[in-house]
Formats: sequence, C-alpha cells, structure tokens
Amino acid sequence: MANEKVHDVVVWSDKYKTGIKLIDKQHHTLVDLTNQLYLACRAGDDVLAVVFQDAMHKMVDYVRHHFTAELILLDKINYPDYQNHKRMHDDLIRDILNAAKEFNEGKKLTPNNFTRTLEDWVFGHIAVYDKMYAAYAADQKRKGVLSDKVLMEIETAIDDEGK
Repeated sequence: MANEKVHDVVVWSDKYKTGIKLIDKQHHTLVDLTNQLYLACRAGDDVLAVVFQDAMHKMVDYVRHHFTAELILLDKINYPDYQNHKRMHDDLIRDILNAAKEFNEGKKLTPNNFTRTLEDWVFGHIAVYDKMYAAYAADQKRKGVLSDKVLMEIETAIDDEGK
C-alpha cells in the first residue's frame, strides 16, 4: 500500500519538538506506535485481535519506558511541575490498561476509541505539557543553571538505562 501514510492518525510535525534529542526520538516512536494501532483497527475482524494485541503490547511497554525516561529527566532538572506531569502520565497508563482490558473482554469499539485517546494525548500532551518542561529546561540553560553538557549527560544516562 503505497499511500498508507495518508491514513496515519498522527502525523509528526516539528512543532512537537522539545529540543531534547532523546525525548524527541521517543516521541517519534510513540507516533509510529499510535499509527500502528490505528492501522490495526482498520484490519479485518479475522486479524484484528492478533494485530491489535501485538500493537497494544508494544505501546504499553514503550509508554512505560518513555514515561520513566521523561520523569527521570524532569527530576534531574528539578522541574517544578513534576508531580502534575507524573499524574498525567499515570492517567494515560491507566487508560491504556483499561482499553486493553476492555478489548480482552470483547468490546468492539475499544481499538478505535483507544487510538483516538492516543491521538488526543500525543497532540495535546506533547504540544502543551512537554513543551512546558522543554521551555523550563531552556530557561535553566539561559540562566546558567543547566548546561548542554549536563543535559546531554542526563540524556545519555537515561538512554543507557533503557538498553
């Protein structure tokens, strides 16, 4: 299917960049996984269960990995809204796990509802809340409290933990 990208539910744009290399790379992966779930929802009933469950499993694992990395970063840069950011992450993880449970219980609309939730989250959370901590980090760099070198060390340490 040469035109499959036309049907992606989430399309990456540079407006979502945080300027933090590791986080931007992880956000790209979240966009890709969201689109995989969307494509799984479009599959026929005979393959939906297998394809959706595989995509859901990948998403759950990756969301946990990404949120852990992001929260480590926020902790290390002393982000003042850390607790609220963590709560938003916890809420999305709960929504993902509830969607997986509903799907396993045979609820038909879960895949489409779930990808819409992810779409809203990717566009909303990254574009607003992740941009807020990126602005905080940039401000800390301007004030000399945080350097590019320290930020790179934090990113490298987080990336190494995920391997």
